[in-house]
Amino acid sequence: MRHKPRARRQRRNTLWNDPNMTTDSDGRGRATIEVSRQAVKETFRPPGARLPLVGLRAVEAVLRLGNLNAAADELCVTPGAISQQVIKVEAQLGVRLFRRTPQGLEPTKTARKLENHLHAGFRELARAVALAQPTQSNGIAISAPPVFAAKWLVWRLHRFTEGQDKLKISIEATTDFADLDDQQIDACIRVGKGDWAGTRAIPLADIRVFPVFAPAFADRIRTPADLLNVPIIRDAGSGFDWNHWLRPNGMDAAQLADGPSYSDASLCLDAAIAGQGAFLSWETLSHDALRMGRLHALPGRFRTGSAYWFVESAQRSRSKLAQRFLRLASRGVEGVPDLTQRPDRIIIT
Repeated sequence: MRHKPRARRQRRNTLWNDPNMTTDSDGRGRATIEVSRQAVKETFRPPGARLPLVGLRAVEAVLRLGNLNAAADELCVTPGAISQQVIKVEAQLGVRLFRRTPQGLEPTKTARKLENHLHAGFRELARAVALAQPTQSNGIAISAPPVFAAKWLVWRLHRFTEGQDKLKISIEATTDFADLDDQQIDACIRVGKGDWAGTRAIPLADIRVFPVFAPAFADRIRTPADLLNVPIIRDAGSGFDWNHWLRPNGMDAAQLADGPSYSDASLCLDAAIAGQGAFLSWETLSHDALRMGRLHALPGRFRTGSAYWFVESAQRSRSKLAQRFLRLASRGVEGVPDLTQRPDRIIIT
């Protein structure tokens, strides 16, 4: 009797290891499910175990960046290595993803079908990795437009960091909209209407425009009509039109004179300070120059329909540091005094 349990175990092992033997769920020999080693392996294979992730990453980079060299630079390998990975993926999938042409790789229709799925898949993988990484409780990363960061934000960060020596703050100056779900950026400051999908946007302040000019023009520009007789500095990349300010004053941008054109608002502001003409500015851009007397402005500020927004991922909760930064940004931008109304402007020559 003492040997029966061992005999039963041996019999069960024999049944399990015999690929031709069938058994039911309770192990009593009724033939219901065929069991084999291969079936077990397939049943318990982890999802994605056969996916050529390295090769698919190369394919995704080529599709997104447009050529082998750019993909190789991003992945820190040679173009030849990228090409070999693409070939391996094509062989494994049994389809051609790219046509080889004298101009380079040209995606096939099949590759175009895969493109968005690959982009989304690797974004999700990056987010998953970010979730596993420890977050720094004493640091914050903010993305902001270069002009806003240079002319406004950097001069006021001391209010945020004051008394906190170990606080680490990172400012990414870019016009690109950051991926707020990958946890590399805590929040963005952006200009627009606050309607970005997948985000939580808190309005900071409306953007209002007004003409500014150097003190040397103070005697020549006293009324809106005087703008017709001076050079006009134009920002080629601006979304704000002179008519935002001129039409409420009964004028039109077509009446304005010619003048220098720049592709950056900071350059336009410097050109105005240098005495090259009048420029259509806004609060965060020219506030400090007005306060220091380096610029004058005509009275009256008019809304553009755009605003500054504090933008976060709708999927993430706000950290304490982000909440503090939001309070600083809200008080700072909303609290800009209207220096165009000051009768006692200080002129520094």
